[in-house]
Amino acid sequence: MAATSSLSVPVVHTEHRRKKGIGRWVVLAILLVFLAATLFPFFLAAFNAIKTAADYAANGPLAFPRSFDLTALKNFWTTVDFPRKLFNSILISACTAILAVVLSLLNAYAIGIGRVRGGQALLVILLIAIMAPQEALVYPLYYMAKLVGLFDSMLSVIIILGVLHTAFGTYLLSSVLATFPREIIEAAQIDNATRWQILWLVIVPVLRPTLAVLATFFFIWTWNEFLIPLVFLVSNNNQTISVAMGVLSGSNTQEPTAIAAASLLGILPTVIFFLIFQRTLTRGVAAGAVK
Repeated sequence: MAATSSLSVPVVHTEHRRKKGIGRWVVLAILLVFLAATLFPFFLAAFNAIKTAADYAANGPLAFPRSFDLTALKNFWTTVDFPRKLFNSILISACTAILAVVLSLLNAYAIGIGRVRGGQALLVILLIAIMAPQEALVYPLYYMAKLVGLFDSMLSVIIILGVLHTAFGTYLLSSVLATFPREIIEAAQIDNATRWQILWLVIVPVLRPTLAVLATFFFIWTWNEFLIPLVFLVSNNNQTISVAMGVLSGSNTQEPTAIAAASLLGILPTVIFFLIFQRTLTRGVAAGAVK
C-alpha cells in the first residue's frame, strides 16, 4: 500500500507539469496571434509603400510586392518637407511630455503629500477634464491663443497639450504619492530638509521609473495628436507629421501607394522611439507593480 502511494506522487507531478506546459503553449499561441494582429498594419503599409501603382492595381493591397519602387516615399518626403515636420513633431512631443510630467509631479505632490484642502475635489475636477472631449475645448482655446498672441505657435500647442495631459498625470501620481511611506518623509524633515529637497532628493528618485513611463506615454499621445495641431498650427513650417498627412486630400487620396507611404513614414518614428525606450517602459511597469 505504501509503495503504491509513493508511486502515485511522481505520476501526479508529471501530469501537473504536462498540463502546465500545455497551458504555456496556449498562452504563447494567443500572444503570437495578438502580435501578428498588431504588426499587420505596419507590414501592410510597408508592402504597399514600395509597390508601383500598376502592381497595386493588379494584385491588390494584401499581395506581396512584385516590384520595388520608392517613388511614393520620395514624393511624400519632398511634398510635405518631412524632415521639418519630423523636427516639429519631436520638439513638440518632447517639450509637452516634460511639461506635463513636471506639472503632474508638482500637483500630485501638493495633493498626495501636502494634503491640501479640497484635494479630492480637485481630483474629481481633473477626472472631468480627462473625460471632456477636445472638440468642446477647441474654440475657447483658439480664442485665448489669439488673444495672447500665441496663435500659429508651437508654444501654444505645447502649453495646451501639456496642461491636458497633466490631468491624467496628476490623477495617477497623486494616487501613488498617497501611499508613499510617511516615515521616509518624516526622517527627511528631521534632517531639516525643505519641501523642495524632499521632492527632488527623496520622492523623485523613488518615482523615476513611473515618471519615465508617464513621459513616454505623453510623448506618444502628443505625437499622434491631430486636432489641436491642425487648428493652432496653420503655417507650413510649424506643422507636425500628423497634420502634414492632410496634404493627401484631394487628388492624392486616389493613390493608395501614397497613403501607404505617408502612413509608413508617420508610424516609423514612433516604432523607433518605442524600441529605444522599451527597456525603460518595462522597468517602469515592473517597478510600479512591485510598489
